Amino acid sequence: MTTATAEPTLAVRRARAAVGAVFLTNGALFANVVPRYPEVKEHLDLSNALLGTALAAGPLGALTGGLFASVALRLLGSARTASFGIPLIGAGFLLVAVSPGWWALAATLFAAGAADAIVDVAQNAHGLRVQRLYGRSIVNSFHGVWSIGAVLGGLMGSAAAGLHVPLLLHLSISAVLFSAVALVAYRFLLRGTDDAEREAPTEKARPRATAAVWMLAALGLLALFGALVEDAGASWGALFLTEDIGAAAATAGLAFVALQVAMTAGRLLGDRMVDRFGQRTVTRVGGAVAAAGMGFALAFPSVGSALTGFALAGLGTATLVPAAMHTADELPGLPAGLGLTVVSWVLRIGFLASPPLVGLVADHSSLRVGLLSVVIAGVGTLLLGRVLLNRPPAHDS
Repeated sequence: MTTATAEPTLAVRRARAAVGAVFLTNGALFANVVPRYPEVKEHLDLSNALLGTALAAGPLGALTGGLFASVALRLLGSARTASFGIPLIGAGFLLVAVSPGWWALAATLFAAGAADAIVDVAQNAHGLRVQRLYGRSIVNSFHGVWSIGAVLGGLMGSAAAGLHVPLLLHLSISAVLFSAVALVAYRFLLRGTDDAEREAPTEKARPRATAAVWMLAALGLLALFGALVEDAGASWGALFLTEDIGAAAATAGLAFVALQVAMTAGRLLGDRMVDRFGQRTVTRVGGAVAAAGMGFALAFPSVGSALTGFALAGLGTATLVPAAMHTADELPGLPAGLGLTVVSWVLRIGFLASPPLVGLVADHSSLRVGLLSVVIAGVGTLLLGRVLLNRPPAHDS
């Protein structure tokens, strides 16, 4: 894992804060758009299925852009790619406000998704550089900061919707503000090559490669469950509250906020819980909590139950994706980094497939039925979570 044990220097601590700032801006840019989806849907006169298909263009762009992430890191380095990629994401989301139709909206989200995938790889790569200098796990805190950014962005978007701020003005402010933060953060990121702090790789055991492949498939499915839950709040939470419950626009945006607030709390407290109860136990219990919470919200729909249901879904799955990634990265019989790469790829496939799938079910039945995907994901996590490592990351070697 990590080699450093000395107290991190001021420069390293500043680099950690700078990486956190990039994670925060990345989450905030995306979340600013989410509460405005009902307005975009109404303005462009889209059905649930058409909106879901347009939203799926974002993950499709992410899958495509992810293919070029390693090239970007090799040419520019993780610091430049992460910081200077944020303005590209902001510009992509800004074009949502001026999209004249479905095709333009899909193309815009595709471009923003591609930029986001490259930035995501870069910010995680740089975060791992800083972690090696710290000599202990800090990556979960970065994902927690991303969630804080998502909550901030969701609140901004909900407020803008409630105050009827023009979409173009709202997204312009968001793009300029968070791009500035990311560009300032670049000054404090680490210099040098991205392999500067890495230990020489060791050969992993070959005899267990077949078992590792099956494990990787299970871990990928767990990551997909995480995508289903997160997308439910991002793509459909506001519509569920407005169309099925009749909530106002400002209130409807709080479904996504509730999920992200609870997920943020779960991520910030997750390491402590894992240290005490084990990664496998925490994740499986969380799956049960997510299934029960959303199941109650769908069975007894109201503003209160819906917000509670989305919050419990976020809390229950807070450690799911990090746990799947951590276990994949520790699998024997695979080249270094392959397990993490595959799980990340499947996660993005989940984000790609979820919007049109839920939208199709909603059009043929109802959005309440479509959101059963969250219940299924929670139950699946409870059952399949047994493949996860059940020891704290800090105790791994």
